Amino acid sequence: MPLSRRTISIMAVTGAVAVIAVVAAVVLLRGQAPEPPGRGTKVVASDLSKATDAAARAPDGSPEQAAARYLSAQPTAVWLTPEGDPLDVVGERIAHLAAEAREQSARIAVVVYGLPGRDCGGHSAGGLDADAYVEWTNALGAALRDAADTAPIVILEPDSLALAPECGNVAERVEQLSAAVTALSADGTWIYVDGGHSRWLPADEMADLIDQVDRAARQDGGGSIRGFVTNVSNFQATDDEVAYAHDVAARLEGLHAIIDTGRNGAGANGEWCNPRNRLIGEAGGTIGDEVVDTNLWIKPPGESDGECNGGPAAGRWWPEAAVELTRDVVPD
Repeated sequence: MPLSRRTISIMAVTGAVAVIAVVAAVVLLRGQAPEPPGRGTKVVASDLSKATDAAARAPDGSPEQAAARYLSAQPTAVWLTPEGDPLDVVGERIAHLAAEAREQSARIAVVVYGLPGRDCGGHSAGGLDADAYVEWTNALGAALRDAADTAPIVILEPDSLALAPECGNVAERVEQLSAAVTALSADGTWIYVDGGHSRWLPADEMADLIDQVDRAARQDGGGSIRGFVTNVSNFQATDDEVAYAHDVAARLEGLHAIIDTGRNGAGANGEWCNPRNRLIGEAGGTIGDEVVDTNLWIKPPGESDGECNGGPAAGRWWPEAAVELTRDVVPD
């Protein structure tokens, strides 16, 4: 039966109200403070990864191609370095990651890795001078604020704090990192500083270093950290890292942790630089409790730790390692 004009008018008004309600709900949702990382967190699997490039370059049908394709599809943090992402490029890089994150309904996860005297001159030596580092981290902070809707996760300078006592530059590192925290801080950006791992510094010593950075950042102008990250680029078993994170956090006030599980599927064998016969670990976002926010893949599996155990320079793609790490999940 044909609808009356009154019925049509009511339906039109009802439909309009429903549309307005949906729009309002979306606006309200976007206006809410983004949730911190937790179980179920998904980060972007970027087409800028070295795994993606390696999959395109490997011989068709080869084990190297299969491993690279598998790894390119896995949500993994993206490392930003001044060598690869200089001042005039880093903003575009973050904008690209943000666009990918929106398409994938995921979050940005970046590793900021450009500290002066990086790695104390080790395999990953490099970084910027002090003034250039301030300028670079300020540019990073501005770009991340433009991508605030993706609730960015920032892993700030792996190894920097745990190495500082050995390098004899604790005070300098605290000052540099606290300034970087202030530059990167924003509503909805979750910053985690270096927390070493369970076989490195004792929990009380690691907690003291983290606390120094946290206090200095707050005093410097309102910067703040969510917590610390353990096991970056390392292989310690997840259970050991969860226990260590709880031990460290118990000495801090309200700080949380993230654990890198990218390459710890076979645990550690005592080596840190390209140990053989390792495996990828649990997928990101699969664990979490009142202290450990979650786990992520932070060091991209397939990238070398340095020129050791047959590997290329640090950060370079190593096809043989990619095949080895994925041997349990990628068919021969």
